[in-house]
Amino acid sequence: MLLTLTTTHRPATDLGHLLVKHPDRVQSFDLPAGTAHVLYPEADEARCTAALLVEVDPLKLGGGRGRRQATTPDSFTLGQYVNDRPYAASSLLSSALAKVFRSALRGESRDRPELAAAAIPLEVRVPVLRCRGGAELAVRVFAPLGWTVAATPIPLDEAYPEWGDSRYVDLTLTGTLRLADALNHLYVLLPVLDDAKHYWVAPDEVDKLLRAGAGWLADHPERALITRRYLAHRRALAGEAMARLAELRLADEPSADDSIEGGPSTGDGVESGPPAEAPRASLAVRRREAVLAALRDSGASRVLDLGCGGGALLTALVADRRFTEVVGTDVSSQALALAGRRLRLDRLPERQRDRIRLWPSALTYRDDRLRGYDAAVLMEVVEHLDPPRLPALEDAVFGHARPGTVVVTTPNVEYNVRYEGLGAGRFRHADHRFEWTRAEFAAWVDRVAAVHGYTATIGGVGDEDPELGCPTQLAVLSRTDTDIRKEETTR
Repeated sequence: MLLTLTTTHRPATDLGHLLVKHPDRVQSFDLPAGTAHVLYPEADEARCTAALLVEVDPLKLGGGRGRRQATTPDSFTLGQYVNDRPYAASSLLSSALAKVFRSALRGESRDRPELAAAAIPLEVRVPVLRCRGGAELAVRVFAPLGWTVAATPIPLDEAYPEWGDSRYVDLTLTGTLRLADALNHLYVLLPVLDDAKHYWVAPDEVDKLLRAGAGWLADHPERALITRRYLAHRRALAGEAMARLAELRLADEPSADDSIEGGPSTGDGVESGPPAEAPRASLAVRRREAVLAALRDSGASRVLDLGCGGGALLTALVADRRFTEVVGTDVSSQALALAGRRLRLDRLPERQRDRIRLWPSALTYRDDRLRGYDAAVLMEVVEHLDPPRLPALEDAVFGHARPGTVVVTTPNVEYNVRYEGLGAGRFRHADHRFEWTRAEFAAWVDRVAAVHGYTATIGGVGDEDPELGCPTQLAVLSRTDTDIRKEETTR
């Protein structure tokens, strides 16, 4: 079985540093069911391709040391030795990824830490992939993650086209993503498409799934199918995983727009026909991406996530090494506990753990710990306050903490009529105290900027309606360099 990973990032040979595999050598690794080889068919400054070739030993796979098999592609005894495992990519390839590219999966690179945190152009090809559900399912699971998907069914026999297609596809993924994200997508979704895990699925597989799916699985429109298949259809484990994913979504306070914007989900493994179109990323995902882009544009390195909830944005911030210090605050101790679990603070190396702080803090009170930071984020926060409490937030954040940049997002109430079932006068979340029109938000931003010495730009997130604007409003308020220098000299 074969997987190739190509980049055109310059110099492209930096891929060897990210994978910790030298382009000038062929390296081999023992696996429980065979041997994995890493080699580079091409490696120059313009283009570099790493190939993972896995040779499966059917005797090891079928007999080894009394292992209990969770599922096999064939039920009869001889099927343990005569099957497609040595020839088609399957869950075995996922296991090889985990062993061979362990540090790359974690997003670590001693030689190129900044590049490991950056999105780079990538192309992944799996020329023969066992895909129960066909090419359409491959699109449904990969497209929402930012990939452009080309999945070509492989015919049973090219000489006899009337026989139809086989259960295999030729899969090519192209996109601009962090290498760690790309590898984690493959680690989870290759077994999902294979739907025939080669080992016994134990309870710790739930932790593995949530760890590899951090930052994307909870919002994926096919999370139910992915969870069930990854856990080999074990209902108890799938139920536990879905409950923990729901807990993460609840901690992130999802709104009505988050589920609708993401497109419909089949919710189960019905694979008889393609959807009308590939599902889009949910508004929650697009909102986080917009906030991260604004922070990167500001040049911030020390960032506050104010009202961080369950830590969805914190996870993305920590994954980007340009942010050298990341602080999450929330008035809820339960939310902070969830954020800590989501970040896996107890498992992080000390160097990474030292970048992260989680503090209980109320945004309507001055907190000296929050002073001196480059940037702060109020993502879907202000609308949870009673309007009479807004002046206190303005004073605490813009007047006292005074970060160099503040990024604010909030719903656009005018857009609510586009949501089915959201009647007039209803807000997108049960805990919202108000939702602003575009004019109301602009007036609030302009007033805060004028009072506290910031300049402001206002934009939107999500598909723009020509009459109603975008579903999410976004403002970036920035202090001038002169203001910042003046304050630093008076301290």
